[in-house]
Amino acid sequence: MPTLQGHNLTCVRGDRRLFRDISFSLESGGLMQVQGPNGSGKTSLLRMLCGLALPAQGEIHWNGAEIRSLGGDYYGAMTYLGHLSGVKDDLTAIENLRISSALAGAEIDEHKAHEALQHMGLGGRELLPAKVLSQGQRRRVTLARLMVCNTVLWILDEPLTALDTAAVKLMQGLMERHLEHGGMIVMTTHQEIDITASATQRLQLA
Repeated sequence: MPTLQGHNLTCVRGDRRLFRDISFSLESGGLMQVQGPNGSGKTSLLRMLCGLALPAQGEIHWNGAEIRSLGGDYYGAMTYLGHLSGVKDDLTAIENLRISSALAGAEIDEHKAHEALQHMGLGGRELLPAKVLSQGQRRRVTLARLMVCNTVLWILDEPLTALDTAAVKLMQGLMERHLEHGGMIVMTTHQEIDITASATQRLQLA
């Protein structure tokens, strides 16, 4: 059973300490919502969990081992989506999804990309350049990666940004199915979200 643990994590940016002594444990089927005001270090914590930033103190463990010692064994089990869409304007929705998936180590063909985008409510827009899509549609292109990534751990920074009510419900269903199948989610959000999980915890940053 996979586990993600943070031990006494401290984050310092410049001469400011954003948080200190943060600890948690997340297991299969578990959801952890990271909460706190702007500037409290929510995104910084998620970047630490992805290995994109180092804690000033403390360690992050995956299945009992420090993530920096695991390399690809950890990164291959994790999908990170930042709060920015990361979509390239001149590429179509399908091209964006296929390229971003390939960069994350998940090669998908055009048919699978088409199915994922259609599921995310982008049917008929798959071949349009991203620059003509709305912010909500661009966000759906990014979130479509979750349909094809096949990873255990999802780390999501404000995944509901720019989404309408229908898309929020769609995302709730997608995340619930992931948890039901033993997946794990760490996420930040300023919106209320109703997700059924075997274990739900809230990590409050000051």
